[in-house]
Amino acid sequence: MMSYDEYMRSVIQPMRTELTSAGFEELLTPDDVETKFENMKGTAFVVVNSVCGCAAGLARPAAVYSVQNSEAKPDKLYTVFAGQDKEATAKAREYFTGYPPSSPSFALLKDGELVYMMERHQIENRPLEVIASDLMEAFKKHCG
Repeated sequence: MMSYDEYMRSVIQPMRTELTSAGFEELLTPDDVETKFENMKGTAFVVVNSVCGCAAGLARPAAVYSVQNSEAKPDKLYTVFAGQDKEATAKAREYFTGYPPSSPSFALLKDGELVYMMERHQIENRPLEVIASDLMEAFKKHCG
């Protein structure tokens, strides 16, 4: 019989793969986050992944579409998984100054400083194309 943890990993894995197969690097521990975010040079697009329906139907597809179709691209693509890699997610959120925890959400960092944030309430109930367009505008403004 499969344990709960094994079951959850099997259910969650496709949600992780949707981003990693598009070039996002998973940050699984607080040390991973600190290593990538401290002394950061350039831009990093961070997706706070989640198991919720708006992550599946809107956030992940919009994130993938925007990085694949934007002329201006972030230098690095990272993801943390809220509710799964709790400590890594909490560490990443320390960099999202002025914003409460929100998942899914998107953050754009430049030289380690938050320059753009899209919270869950800005993702839910909005067309995927509008979300992706907003992300690509942020890339255009802050990347390159």
